[in-house]
Amino acid sequence: MDQSPRETAHGAPRGLAVTARGFGLRGPRGWAFRDVDVDAAPGSLIAVEGPSGSGRTCLLLALTGRMKPTEGVAEVGGLKPPRRMSALRRVSALANVAGVTDLEPALTVGEHLRERALLQRRFGAAPRALLRSRARRRAEAREAAEAALTAAGLDVAALPKGARTAVRDLERLEELRLSIALALMSGPRLLAVDDADHKLSGAERAEVWELLGSLAASGTTVLAVCSEAPEGAVVVSTAGPAKPGTADDDGTSAGDTGDTAETGGPAADDSAAGDGTPADAAPEDGERAEHDGAAAHGGTAERRTPADGRTTTRDGVPAAEDEEGAADALAETGRS
Repeated sequence: MDQSPRETAHGAPRGLAVTARGFGLRGPRGWAFRDVDVDAAPGSLIAVEGPSGSGRTCLLLALTGRMKPTEGVAEVGGLKPPRRMSALRRVSALANVAGVTDLEPALTVGEHLRERALLQRRFGAAPRALLRSRARRRAEAREAAEAALTAAGLDVAALPKGARTAVRDLERLEELRLSIALALMSGPRLLAVDDADHKLSGAERAEVWELLGSLAASGTTVLAVCSEAPEGAVVVSTAGPAKPGTADDDGTSAGDTGDTAETGGPAADDSAAGDGTPADAAPEDGERAEHDGAAAHGGTAERRTPADGRTTTRDGVPAAEDEEGAADALAETGRS
């Protein structure tokens, strides 16, 4: 699997380098993960490996600026959480994270794409983009959606009802590809995918790793949670041995699934100058993150060699709002 990062027009790798030493996150009932080390170059495919409940999702959210770490140091593309969490959120995107990026089963593929285009234009686009004509904005949104669908390997025309296919009618692999495509519409430099191989057959898992490998080869750093890492990936394990002092007095595990991250700590986020989200907001904008916390786990990085309906959006903006034509920007994308 080719891991060589592509470069931007300015000569710098597009993806973000990810490093961490002694990285850990403690919740009200104990450690979600602890002593995790990561060392990955820009454009790498990073596989967070471990059993369910070992803190994989919490690690993914912490490395993308959605949860505030408790100990250790990390640096993602020069941004160090928890001080630069809001900046880190702006250059990363999440896909397939339960409780955070859930797709609405009743909405169609086309509706999800149009909603994401509206959110991206309203919250993610540069202010100067507002000066462009409506026709140009529509064309740019359509092109971004088509490019994201192509990169995610989702052929909308092949779906039962094309873009009018409801999410509930998608196969598991198709739903995963759609979630990845929606994340790619923001042009992230770090793409984080949770449960990348969950409920998939062996052949489907191979397709997913081929997809994520191609995204990494194109220059985007990919961080994927999995039960078993593929060959050629930078492997980060959350399933290390328990550390002293991390069990309750009665010997029970200190972690507990469903806990929210402890947000105390002296470091301050830079969100006052960014998106206004408090440093201890985990995850961003009131989103809920499922904690797969457990007893303290060690983590090391290694490289393996080949062998509920949503009617409103942020700030109360209706999801179907057609502000200056943005909501129908993708009217021609994949319509059946």
